[in-house]
Amino acid sequence: MININIEPLNSEAQDQARSRQNTLTKPPGSLGKLEELSIQLAGIYKDPMHKIEKKMTIVAAGDHGVVDEGVSQYPQDVTAQMVLNFLSGGAAINTISGNSQSDIIVVDTGVISALPSHPKLRSMRIASGTENFARRSAMTVEQAETCINNGIELASELSLQNIDLVACGEMGIGNTTAASAITAVICDQRAEDVTGRGTGINEDSLNLKINVISKAIKLHNPNPTDGIDVLHKVGGFEIGFLAGVMLGCASNNIAVLIDGFICTAAALIASTINPRSKEYMLGSHQSVEPGHVIALEHLEIEPLLNLNLRLGEGTGAALVMPIVEAAMKCLTDMATFGEAGVSDSS
Repeated sequence: MININIEPLNSEAQDQARSRQNTLTKPPGSLGKLEELSIQLAGIYKDPMHKIEKKMTIVAAGDHGVVDEGVSQYPQDVTAQMVLNFLSGGAAINTISGNSQSDIIVVDTGVISALPSHPKLRSMRIASGTENFARRSAMTVEQAETCINNGIELASELSLQNIDLVACGEMGIGNTTAASAITAVICDQRAEDVTGRGTGINEDSLNLKINVISKAIKLHNPNPTDGIDVLHKVGGFEIGFLAGVMLGCASNNIAVLIDGFICTAAALIASTINPRSKEYMLGSHQSVEPGHVIALEHLEIEPLLNLNLRLGEGTGAALVMPIVEAAMKCLTDMATFGEAGVSDSS
């Protein structure tokens, strides 16, 4: 059982932000979604004049036993190889998070291969990959709760470091299969409607993937209103960990950017554990995975961008960090009509 307290967004700060937006030197509503975003952020931070100062990109990595069913075109060794690439600074997420002036931390939640110690690598391992959920539950209930609590713990640590904006990302061969299963269950959809090509599998492999997911859901019959049950039966360690990060960020008044399909599956898990956590989530982009649109609509989260991204790693979330900062800076740094000596519409 996960016990976490999440307060509603601060309505007083939101009202103040809304009022200030109407006095800034622009026609009301002319900054569109940036205005809506700034009001949400004011509620998250309990302060309409909050300055975003410290950012962190979290990349959670874990392996998936369901790969044994042939659902991915890449071997599981790639998970560890990409973690090493993250640590050496050679991946897309390193470039994009660096451009957004965000620090990065990589978390091993259950990579099969051994990883070296590194200052940017945090080991919060549950096991060497999940079980093959086509045949048995992906993990135990206790493991599911542990990986979520690990994510909550890290978010609380970041709060103590005054991190106020977090981008969530992931790495794990086979994790689109887990994300599709989670989305199908929680959003009450058919496997074929939420399952995409992931890393680029062909038509035959896609049909196999859909069949594996459908059979696994029938085998385990997860409870769609119980995120722990869904995670333990068809989830992944990195997905559970990121769900915990999202819950922990919400509990500590940290805005959290949701990346693509896998991270949004984690958001689905988090939202079943505490629905209020959705208020602290920001949608970064809409990926090409068909299940991503369905998951975002279920969460009632509108993405800021649509650039046909499908890489993962947190690339979309880190990419929009400057947009989030700009939204808040427009609220806090723009002059009002009175301050600028500009006549308003009245």
